[in-house]
Amino acid sequence: MTAPLPELVPLFPLPGTALFPGMPLPLHVFEPRYRRMVEDALAGARVIGMVLLKPGWEDRYLGRPEVYPVGCAGHLQACEALPDGRFNIVLSGLARFRILEEQAGRPYRLARVAELPEEPGLAGELRAARAALVDEVARVADGTGVAVAQPELPDDVFVNALCQSLPLEALELQSLLDCPGPLERCQRLRGLIEFRLLERAAYGREGSDLRH
Repeated sequence: MTAPLPELVPLFPLPGTALFPGMPLPLHVFEPRYRRMVEDALAGARVIGMVLLKPGWEDRYLGRPEVYPVGCAGHLQACEALPDGRFNIVLSGLARFRILEEQAGRPYRLARVAELPEEPGLAGELRAARAALVDEVARVADGTGVAVAQPELPDDVFVNALCQSLPLEALELQSLLDCPGPLERCQRLRGLIEFRLLERAAYGREGSDLRH
């Protein structure tokens, strides 16, 4: 069991990169405000909250563009400080959270959050949903590019790893983060993949390829 999240979590908003519970996420940190965030996290709880930017963020990126309210906090598992002040870091997904309100006082964004527990669902249902998902991914990827067998992985780890690794749009990633647990996440991912198959049938392969 992991420790509860701190009440205040620094936010790292990105346009197309999501973190899921239990997953590692390597990141290169180069902006001055986020360098400061890493320094403060190292000196504190070592927790950083990943959130996705909403559409239209481009013109307001240097300010405070809108973000989706549900994100995932990660533990700062590894950190390499580079000579020019940048960092290479690895986050390990801890728990999803909902932003309650943002706080001022830092060059980076800081928010008061409420932790969202994962609802595991019934083991048998999750195992069946995983098997169906594997079949769908194999159909989209034509059996290449995505390793989806890995029977040694626990079902929840497998689902979250697939969600994080597939080349999905930000809105699709967010819809998966919004799911209360791995069973619903697995079912939603299967629905997204089925939609890609329908796109492929209607418009051809281009624009609907999930190979990564």
